[in-house]
Amino acid sequence: MKVSDWLTQGFRIGLVLVVVAYGVGMVWFIYFADRVAIADHTVLVLDLKGALVEESPGGLRDKVLGELQGESTDSVRLRDLQMALALAEKDKRIDRVLLKLDDFKGAGLASLREAAGAIEKFKTSGKPVLAWSEGYDQRQYYLAAHASQVAVHPMGTVFIEGFGRQRNYYKEALDKLGIQANLIRVGQYKSAGEPFILSQPSAQALKAEAHVYDALWKLYTEGVEQARKLPPGSVAQHIDSLPGALQALNGDAGQLVKDWKWVDQLQTLESLRQTLMDTVGKDEDGKTFRQVGFKDYLQAQLKPVKGAHIAVIVAQGEIGDGRAPAGKIGGLSTSDLIRTATEDEDVKAIVLRVNSPGGSAFGSELIRDQLRIARDKGKPVVVSMGDVAASGGYWIAMAADQVWADAATITGSIGVFAMLPTGEGLMRKLGVNTGGYRTTWLAGAYDPRTALDPRVQALVQSGVEHVYADFIGKAAQARKLEVAQVDELAQGRIWTGAQAQGHHLVDQVGSFNDAVEAARQLVGPTKGADQALPIRYWGPKVSQVQRWIQQYLMQLAAQVGWGVGSYELTPATGLPGVNTALKEDFIWLNGLLDQTQAYTAVTHCLCQITP
Repeated sequence: MKVSDWLTQGFRIGLVLVVVAYGVGMVWFIYFADRVAIADHTVLVLDLKGALVEESPGGLRDKVLGELQGESTDSVRLRDLQMALALAEKDKRIDRVLLKLDDFKGAGLASLREAAGAIEKFKTSGKPVLAWSEGYDQRQYYLAAHASQVAVHPMGTVFIEGFGRQRNYYKEALDKLGIQANLIRVGQYKSAGEPFILSQPSAQALKAEAHVYDALWKLYTEGVEQARKLPPGSVAQHIDSLPGALQALNGDAGQLVKDWKWVDQLQTLESLRQTLMDTVGKDEDGKTFRQVGFKDYLQAQLKPVKGAHIAVIVAQGEIGDGRAPAGKIGGLSTSDLIRTATEDEDVKAIVLRVNSPGGSAFGSELIRDQLRIARDKGKPVVVSMGDVAASGGYWIAMAADQVWADAATITGSIGVFAMLPTGEGLMRKLGVNTGGYRTTWLAGAYDPRTALDPRVQALVQSGVEHVYADFIGKAAQARKLEVAQVDELAQGRIWTGAQAQGHHLVDQVGSFNDAVEAARQLVGPTKGADQALPIRYWGPKVSQVQRWIQQYLMQLAAQVGWGVGSYELTPATGLPGVNTALKEDFIWLNGLLDQTQAYTAVTHCLCQITP
């Protein structure tokens, strides 16, 4: 037999072995995936890795590729955290909770308040919650502060810095390049495009941000002080005294936060592990304490919802026109979910959970109109706002029977803008000229290589003003206000949820659970029901076998990724803060330019305000 034949035969045998191994792995995974044994006196470990989100972003392909490339795809769904704590509260096998936060990336204050509320509810069972981290940043500490006991590594600390942001302003740089931003907007507070036409923040932008930041900071500090039983105003006082206080302790930041009673003890993870082994006992191997991870715990406990229920549809991320994967909002894909929920006889009401800074006005209208259709067909609709429900995120909420927001939700920003960048100055500097024959002035009228035609600017201004008028008109009708009243509250200005309620832009301030209960009240008594209507998160139908396959592929990708990562090219290094700011400022602009139509009216607030 030739060498080539031997190689071919060997490859075939190897391929068969891989397929067999894969099949055996699938059978094992499907059979054992849900079998999690939980003994008495078990610690529920909430090892929160990644950001706290409404929906895990990306599809299976994105996650598998991320694992193969060595990139973290971790995130924690808020509902999973809440459900795990709710189940553990009544589970006699769960002795206590360990909240491990060193890899937690946080969320907006509204989501943190929801998670903290679930921790406080769990504590009413009399079971303790222990928090530990190598060191707490501001977001991590908000959750830790609600634990029964807070520990930090002896070399760690708590870093609370307050609220605020610094933005890049590009006008002078664009002038040097010969680029004109050509911002067209309605609303004196619609500051999303200001960095491209100004060299510093406008007075209106500073006024609006100060109004919101101060309110958020008050909510944050009061939440921490109440949870830790600290004197009112003490957090701000300690920050003011920080330089001298730290110097007096020779720079020992861990001891400082212990003296301030921000933490209860300085403890290594190994010491904490030994303490828990002594308290609840050891696991079967005798090497650590008896424990179960919250994702495994949920997988073993949750049962599918059948029969009459309330459909919860998550609208998270930026709003586009078409279809979008999890973690983003597509006008078509999200409205399709609403439509299928409306047509399902088991769905008695719809709760739309919104966490979005906005985006396409057209995509927003597709979703709003589909919610209107649901109401017209007799399905109650309640909107629950998360961290951000502003601009387009507010637009999609306008067709609801009731709108609920957290006190810390960023909402409003009722305004519209469009941007048509042109680089005629840059072309001149390069010595490049543009010209050609056109049958009408409108053919190629917007060309980034040439100055903006005043007629095009007039057309876009008219379109933007029309969208704004439509926006405030729909808001006035939905909120039962005069158009002039809404116009005064709009102008692109953002509000906290509490402020928005005071201006009648939302109905109630409360949690997601409050919004669900409101939906139950709107449905009223259900025939044959002896308990409250359950909720079901509504999305593309995925069978249990498909879920097992997805989990198996994710684990397989993680294993393969360990071997691939060391051979990857290292990306070019730079200044992380600068790179992040540039990405946030320009990625949406790139999306505007990548359109088939001449321009897009954008309802986006660019208000990513997180603690």
